[in-house]
Amino acid sequence: MTQTFPARPAQPSSALSPQSRDRALEELATGELDVLVIGGGVVGTGCALDAVTRGLRTGLVEARDWASGTSSRSSKLLHGGLRYLEMLDFALVKEALKERGLHLQRLAPHLARPVSFLYPLKHRAWERPYVGAGIALYDVMGMVGAGKVAGMPVHRHMTKRKALREAPCLKPDALTGAIKYYDGQVDDARHVMMIARTAASYGAICANRTKVVAFLRQGERITGARLRDLETGREFDVLAKQVINATGVWTDETQDMVGSRGQIKVQASKGVHLVVPRDRIASSTGLILRTEKSVLFVIPWGRHWIVGTTDTPWSLDKAHPAATAKDIEYVLAQVNSVLRTPLTHADVEGVYAGLRPLLSGESDATSKLSREHVVAHPAPGLVVVAGGKYTTYRVMAKDAVDEASRALDGRVPESVTEEVPLVGAEGYHALWNQRHQLAADSGLHVARIEHLLHRQGSLIHDLLELVAADPSLGEQLEGSEDYLRVEVVYAASHEGARHLDDVLARRTRLSIETWDRGLAAAEAAARLMGGVLGWDEDQVQNEISHYVRRVAAERDSQEQPDDKVADAARLAAKDVVAT
Repeated sequence: MTQTFPARPAQPSSALSPQSRDRALEELATGELDVLVIGGGVVGTGCALDAVTRGLRTGLVEARDWASGTSSRSSKLLHGGLRYLEMLDFALVKEALKERGLHLQRLAPHLARPVSFLYPLKHRAWERPYVGAGIALYDVMGMVGAGKVAGMPVHRHMTKRKALREAPCLKPDALTGAIKYYDGQVDDARHVMMIARTAASYGAICANRTKVVAFLRQGERITGARLRDLETGREFDVLAKQVINATGVWTDETQDMVGSRGQIKVQASKGVHLVVPRDRIASSTGLILRTEKSVLFVIPWGRHWIVGTTDTPWSLDKAHPAATAKDIEYVLAQVNSVLRTPLTHADVEGVYAGLRPLLSGESDATSKLSREHVVAHPAPGLVVVAGGKYTTYRVMAKDAVDEASRALDGRVPESVTEEVPLVGAEGYHALWNQRHQLAADSGLHVARIEHLLHRQGSLIHDLLELVAADPSLGEQLEGSEDYLRVEVVYAASHEGARHLDDVLARRTRLSIETWDRGLAAAEAAARLMGGVLGWDEDQVQNEISHYVRRVAAERDSQEQPDDKVADAARLAAKDVVAT
């Protein structure tokens, strides 16, 4: 007689598919969560991953797309922050450098990579020992403990002649010498989406386009939230023992929903970046430049440079912060002060503006507000986490879940995310070594394989299987030189992309990397997405027309003289899904 055994429970999938979202919405409405996380940025997804890997039943909801706010509009660096070292904030720098090392080595080697910067010296005698000592300390702090990165070069002092060979774009009178050092870089929006996928792979219940419209309470205690599926309008309640508010610049608004006086106040600071073609700045390395208020980065980004940023208060629409003509002029003026061939408006391919959630302090200048993070328990059942830097999101998440855990019944295990690689990380280095064989087997050029490995890691097999089934998906996406058609299909089937701007602005970066802001790719991308998401022709055309209006509104806003007028111009284009 053959003995039968119970079927093994299915391993949770990392796919953020349309089907997984439907299941998540149904599952959220049943039973009680240990932790409900509100906010799908880097801190919120980090909280969900931290909580679920401690064995807690975890839900994660985001009103718009994953990383649609601040977390897709950063400088795209994993760094300790040299200016924080100058401010003697050693603890913050040390913490951030540890996180930089963890991502480069263990957590996300497929997404994060080292990037070099040249620090031009302008003054003779005193500046080299002063800056050199700071950067040497920066290197030493990065070499200690878990932050140590094997193979990460240390800083080097350069003469003026050597520096100009590395960066011939610089005016000869703009420097007396230079120091070259290294930091980390990551595609922020892709990184956040991968954190969400990793949380889902451990069983977190994840749903984007799902908004919290009210908190549930018993007396003073928060016991969950009322959610609205923004795709259908359906509302339902989700019960949770603890709710974590990780909504970044929306922290105050979320706290106001509770009706109690918030312990944390967040001020939004606008940072504007420009994207220009690589050939406009002749340099083999990035640049970091001192400005009167802060620092300006010129950051290598594939076939482009990212130049920024600004640091000014913002009190208008938080979903779509607008860059003004004044912002763009400021960034151009700052970088042109050292460039032999100045950049003009005609050189700017893309512009993006993001909001930093700074903890309010005594100073009126946002560049002086705190980048430290804080965790508070403003009401029983509700934890708020705010502030911090992108690089230290994992520490913020750990602290928030620690706070929530103290109010849960029973002993909750310690955080393990320091040891949890993101999906795609396992096996990445071996696959990189095998990239030529992968190219030969798949029929794709090795440059395409390298591109996919840098974006997907070991998940590349998913995409290669799609290409094997339909070779046309291995072709270049119409209107794009860098992306393949399969990446659009996979974004809709596995990466939680629900609408066209999700793909053009975040799963790819065509909205900032092309002169037309992705318009030439819009129709092809919409039709590829529609095949996965079941769109009819009306929906395809609706998605395209919304994206066209978005691009027009952004361009219009970037020609306006001040924040108020630019904000009104940007808001002329409504979102495809109202929030």
